[in-house]
Amino acid sequence: MKFGEKRRVSTTATTGNKPKAAKRIKVGYDGIKQPRPLAGRLAVVTGASGGIGRALGIALAREGALLCAVGRNPATLSETVLTARQFSQVASFQIDLTVEGSIQPLLQHLEEAGRLDILIHCAGVVNQNRMECASVEDLDLQYATNVRAPYLLTQRLLPLLTVAGGQIVFINSSVGLAAKRPEIGQYAATKHALKAIADSLREEVNPKGIRVLSMYLGRTATPMQEALCRDEGKSYCPETLLQPEDIASVVVQALMLPSTAEVTDISIRPMRKSN
Repeated sequence: MKFGEKRRVSTTATTGNKPKAAKRIKVGYDGIKQPRPLAGRLAVVTGASGGIGRALGIALAREGALLCAVGRNPATLSETVLTARQFSQVASFQIDLTVEGSIQPLLQHLEEAGRLDILIHCAGVVNQNRMECASVEDLDLQYATNVRAPYLLTQRLLPLLTVAGGQIVFINSSVGLAAKRPEIGQYAATKHALKAIADSLREEVNPKGIRVLSMYLGRTATPMQEALCRDEGKSYCPETLLQPEDIASVVVQALMLPSTAEVTDISIRPMRKSN
């Protein structure tokens, strides 16, 4: 039985062959509607082609948010959009965020709307290698995707976020807090930089009523993680990792908090630990 439904229970008792009149009992509450704080809010999610970005886009759509799904891969982005449109309005933007001019269609769409309530940065790349053999080209790509792209997009959208008193979420990594593996230096450097951007931005926009949340994630069951396990020569066991839906659930709950509260940093890791 769903919460709020009426349930009819027959209490017919028999005396001999003559049944007594059935007594109907109402269970539950009539007319109760669960609040949907994110309904009608305009949200941009980058990296929506798959993994955590897809889970977040769909979770926001389920809550009634109007979604702008941004991703590079047109085929997988369309899958996200198709699912999210079952719940809310969705606009799709195939964009390579490392190419500055490519964000113009998104900017134009949002400027026509006149506001932006939620901006979530999920897009990211990772290349692992020890410094002695890592290429500077790999460092440049990770910087362009993990640091410059979210910085630039946030900067361009800040006026619209200010109008709405919006919220910004940076999906970071546990290596953005501490780099304890020898091959993770380049990626960790970009994630430390992203943390610095988020921390400084929070101090800048807090007086304007804008909330900034950083999420520091452990290993999560995504295509990126599968590729990393393959590069490391390890078995990919997604059932032992964080699930994208876990991340989406936590972020959505933080976004729905009343304006009297601000969550600044959340670290989340798999329950099952591995070496």
